[in-house]
Amino acid sequence: MVVLEYIIVGLFFLLLELAYLKLAVKLKIFDVPHLQSSHTGVIVRGGGIIFYVAFMLWSVSNGFLWYGGLLGLTIIAAVSFVDDIRIVSPKIRLVCQFVAIVLLFYHSGLVRTAPYVVILLTIACVGMVNIYNFMDGINGMTGGYSLIVVLAMLYVDLYKVQFCDPTLLVYVMLALLVFCLFNFRRHAKCFAGDVGSLSIGFILVYLVLRLALRGQSMAWMAMLLVYAVDGGLTILHRILLRENLMTPHKKHAYQIMANELKMPHLLVSGIYMALQAVCSVVFIVWPNYYTFFIEVVIMVTMYLMFMKKYYHFHVKSH
Repeated sequence: MVVLEYIIVGLFFLLLELAYLKLAVKLKIFDVPHLQSSHTGVIVRGGGIIFYVAFMLWSVSNGFLWYGGLLGLTIIAAVSFVDDIRIVSPKIRLVCQFVAIVLLFYHSGLVRTAPYVVILLTIACVGMVNIYNFMDGINGMTGGYSLIVVLAMLYVDLYKVQFCDPTLLVYVMLALLVFCLFNFRRHAKCFAGDVGSLSIGFILVYLVLRLALRGQSMAWMAMLLVYAVDGGLTILHRILLRENLMTPHKKHAYQIMANELKMPHLLVSGIYMALQAVCSVVFIVWPNYYTFFIEVVIMVTMYLMFMKKYYHFHVKSH
């Protein structure tokens, strides 16, 4: 019966994605390339809306379980979807993201901890959700990387630390697989859009936070380490360059690979997937702060070495 349920849910996501693609074409919800884009051609935007549907479907079918997380996700998904259709002020988006994270914390009971801890965690979570959005720039990246994260967390939930209903992880995984059918290809049929990247970012940050609380170790953030290092160091780099963080750019390592080094998008996405898979497996085998620290040092070193060798290509091209 469980397998049949998953087959039905997977088919539902597939039909929903096909329906959305047709509707998006009618409503002209397209991603039009600009100077900072890593793709060419007009592509349907917002295909990642099924990530929100996956969480909502699971929550509703379980009596609105984790209502705080669902409310927060709904706020982020709604504002992001509007932003995919028409421009929404960055300030409004940021306020909505903070409200969503606070709702998440309220449900998790974190609001009862020390205020400075709540403030720091809120900033960190909002930052990580936005990093997920920043990293959504080439075919296969968001879907492929997220699949690795979900698979690793499903294994942890089943065999290491039970931190959530595994059915939720399977629902999210099915939504990611369906999305990859249309995005993990040389010529993508659709992009996740802000509604997709921010929704899956919120979902995975929420799940990793639950894992960290149940596992009593924030080192479980290793499940998102590759994105955190690339996104975090790129933001720091832009701050040092005194750039406006709200403006588009092409300074991420993956963007330099795809744009300046002309590496195929799927190859770049595959590299990020492989790196995160290695980080996750190593941490699952040796789940402690020492392992986390070593992984952070290695990933930061790799990032800095890559930038030292190839960043000048980006400077010359601009």
